[in-house]
Amino acid sequence: MLENFTTLKQESPVDKIIIQIRSLITTGQINSGDRLPSERKLAEKLGVGRTQVRDAIRKLEFYGILKTLPQSGTVVAGIGLTALEGLITDVLKLEKSDFTSLVETRVILESNSARLAAIRRTDKDIEEIKKAIEAYEVKIKNNQSAVEEDLMFHLKIAEASKNNVLKSLMLIITPDIVKNFINYKVCDEKSEFKALHEHQKILDCIIKQDGEAASKIMIVHLTDVLEFSKSAKNLNNIDLNGGTKL
Repeated sequence: MLENFTTLKQESPVDKIIIQIRSLITTGQINSGDRLPSERKLAEKLGVGRTQVRDAIRKLEFYGILKTLPQSGTVVAGIGLTALEGLITDVLKLEKSDFTSLVETRVILESNSARLAAIRRTDKDIEEIKKAIEAYEVKIKNNQSAVEEDLMFHLKIAEASKNNVLKSLMLIITPDIVKNFINYKVCDEKSEFKALHEHQKILDCIIKQDGEAASKIMIVHLTDVLEFSKSAKNLNNIDLNGGTKL
């Protein structure tokens, strides 16, 4: 009988914002072409932070459900009701992606962003990547969590790739990656110092504009976490809130 029950998912604020938008669309309270309130007003009304509102809108924009028009703000896309419902359901399913799938996607994105960054980077990009490495180093040397600084290093490489789609995809999966890193305690002191060394090697390749080497080292850099995600026997049966799925 137990197998007939499903785990109750504790929805994140971003989930709840997306669900509210879907409800307003399906009930006809907002329609294609209607403009949404500003991020500030939405955050105040919903009782959440502007960052959470921005994350929800960014996901919905990426999938064409919302769009931002110059001098008009964010509006509902001009597509059919059924299509909107289906798209929003798909976006919500992204929140349930398993850790292995997220890491596999990250390897694909980041190996290519490193290669392109080496080819297209500017002097300013190099400086930004160096700053990200320095921030990461400060945190780990002070025995502090450096998950966000680690992800910032990777996002700066995505920016240096000059490929806005790669960067957008990274921004979409980054919150889930950070959440999984924290909950699964992926990083320890030994792995963090190893990562620091690999960060520097990737940067060296980018400075030398050796795209193939940068891509290969990025893959090696992400191999440990990829293997961890695959080898953990019950990884996908662990609830992200710390419990075990029934």
